Amino acid sequence: MASIPLLRFTPKSNPHPHPLKPINPKFLQTRTRPVSISAAYNPIPATDRLISAVAYFLPFFNGIQYGRFLFSQYPSLAIPFQPILPILSLYRSIPYASFVTFFALYLGIVRNESLSRYARFNALQAVVLDVLLVLPMLIQRIFSPGQSGIGLKFTVWMHNGLFVFVVGCFVYGLVSCILGKTPYLPFVTEAANRQM
Repeated sequence: MASIPLLRFTPKSNPHPHPLKPINPKFLQTRTRPVSISAAYNPIPATDRLISAVAYFLPFFNGIQYGRFLFSQYPSLAIPFQPILPILSLYRSIPYASFVTFFALYLGIVRNESLSRYARFNALQAVVLDVLLVLPMLIQRIFSPGQSGIGLKFTVWMHNGLFVFVVGCFVYGLVSCILGKTPYLPFVTEAANRQM
């Protein structure tokens, strides 16, 4: 009877006679891949866009008075503004509506830390723009340009330029806020950034 030899399990000897060396930490630092940081797209919520868009109605309603010379010279220019005339007349029929709206925007939105910076910044831009629109009226009342001559021509040019500026800022601010972008208005954005 043939005997089966017992197989003995023995580990193989190490083919490398030298023990493994520890890994150099500098080697690991050069071989690791850099961590890429990706900025996720964070859309502006609809409520913030709505608050921001509505804020630009304050300087628009207060600045539409500068278009009186253009409206009298070009009556067809007033046609696009016909749909908002009922809202404008209601706004002007309320006593101190401009004053109350100004402080409501400033205290209720701009200084409200619970709202997003986007809504607060746009409300502040609207407030700064509204303040800038008051200055020409104060200058006009102080110097009283008169009913004819160079003073009247300067007043007409100033009013026409301000009206175009106000309407441009309103349309640009409104469209930008609806799209969730930050509008950058000339002279206004710098002043708003200093106040934030």
